Amino acid sequence: MVGNNVSHANNKTKRRFNPNLLKKKFYLEEEGMWINLKVSAKGLRTINKLGLDAALRKAALKGKLSL
Repeated sequence: MVGNNVSHANNKTKRRFNPNLLKKKFYLEEEGMWINLKVSAKGLRTINKLGLDAALRKAALKGKLSL
């Protein structure tokens, strides 16, 4: 997403709104191993709410996973 920085003098310069991505390590119980994921802040909240297995299944169905 793009937008403008607007100064006090109303000067406008282009800027980008980047997603809030975090590198996080999770323990995958069914595999018995640790995995590293790059997740957004909202994705992290979804994992905390649903659990890692359910969140991964939901992301796979929506086509949001990249390997």
